[in-house]
Amino acid sequence: MFKNRGKVKRVLEEYTLLTIATLILVIGVYVFKFPNNFSFGGVTGIAVVLSALLPTTPGSLTFIINMVLLAVGFLFLGKEFGIKTVYVSLLMSAGLRLAEIWFPMDKPLTKEPVLELMYAIVLPAFSSAILFNVGASGGGTDIIAMVLKKYTRLNIGAALFLVDMGIVIASCLVFDAQTGLFSLCGLLAKSLVVDNVIESINLCKCFTIICNDPEPICDFITNHLKRSATVYQAKGAYQHNDKTVIITIMKRSQAVELRNYIRRSQPSAFIVITNSSEIIGKGFRGFN
Repeated sequence: MFKNRGKVKRVLEEYTLLTIATLILVIGVYVFKFPNNFSFGGVTGIAVVLSALLPTTPGSLTFIINMVLLAVGFLFLGKEFGIKTVYVSLLMSAGLRLAEIWFPMDKPLTKEPVLELMYAIVLPAFSSAILFNVGASGGGTDIIAMVLKKYTRLNIGAALFLVDMGIVIASCLVFDAQTGLFSLCGLLAKSLVVDNVIESINLCKCFTIICNDPEPICDFITNHLKRSATVYQAKGAYQHNDKTVIITIMKRSQAVELRNYIRRSQPSAFIVITNSSEIIGKGFRGFN
């Protein structure tokens, strides 16, 4: 019973996070990307280019393209097609269409295209990082990548980059060189921002503590910080004294508490603190 409650709570938390991330994506795309005709990849980039050639809005085109790609995903991927991606695709498509109805924008928010480009990059990239971190994606061209990954040996990253580059080139032809160059800058910066945000979200501190009295430190880790640790005995190479080594991993806020506690209680302890953004195991990512 309690296990089911915990599972339901975890699912609710995940979908709340997915909803918030998708709304951030909608704001970044609708407020900053669409009005400036920024076309750096993805379904929204295709929609921006096509909206200049067809008598319809980018939001409507995003909805249509996403629905087609969802159908492709179900057809070729079946059970491998994640329900989270479906949820995000539907919510994003509906959000963009409703934004066009409720908050129509016929011109950019400001007269500073560089400033708007920054927000058009950062907000969707931040959203994408959150989505990737909980095992989802924004759908769209990611669905094509999933299909290609299943049926071909093609380098997916390179294939998607070429697709996105094609959209950028199309924006140069459909709009003007300035819009195309802005879109190219957005394409190059997007992946860097996503990677850095994902790394920042997952960043943990790894402690290697060499001390003489491990019990108070272990007690602080387990009882106060609610973490665990690995303890083993060692011998110093210079004086050959017996030492205890404690290895533990925790979030950044907890790391500050542990570091300050050790400095107060055992100033002679030797501490090595390293960063890691890929921790897999109980209490961290990748543990089922």
